[in-house]
Amino acid sequence: MSQAAIAKKQAIVEDVTVKFTDAASVVIVDYRGLTVDQVTELRKQLREAGVEMKVIKNSILSRAAEAANLPGLGDVFKGPTAVAFSNEDVIAPAKIINDFAVKAEALEIKGGIIEGKVSSKEEIEALAKLPNREGLLSMLLSVLQAPVRNTALIIKAVAEQKEEEVA
Repeated sequence: MSQAAIAKKQAIVEDVTVKFTDAASVVIVDYRGLTVDQVTELRKQLREAGVEMKVIKNSILSRAAEAANLPGLGDVFKGPTAVAFSNEDVIAPAKIINDFAVKAEALEIKGGIIEGKVSSKEEIEALAKLPNREGLLSMLLSVLQAPVRNTALIIKAVAEQKEEEVA
């Protein structure tokens, strides 16, 4: 193998290593059996959520995982492998891929990385069942509004009671 080819592969390994370490979450999937249209649709949904999906050779992924100090990840790099990287939303890649896997049974989640820790297929699927960022914010807002709403209802009830007593 020529020096130029070796240097190019080393650069790719370094790039993937940086992606592994910088990503909020990474989901690794086996895409074997998906049609071109299905892969295109999956990539579109991921791209709209700010998630990057790449098909990368297993040898490069293994070296990058080793360089990023992610032991145990090497077991998932068998067969055709696609990797979805998300730098901002931890839940987005897991949710999109898990929802897509329900429709396209050929898509299989192998594992991933959640906030720097190697995660199993089951952990990724559990993450996918959590509400997204907007859903969590909505829940938080509802919890924060409840005391104010209850206080307003109590004040209104007291005011109505006083009006009835006066009348």
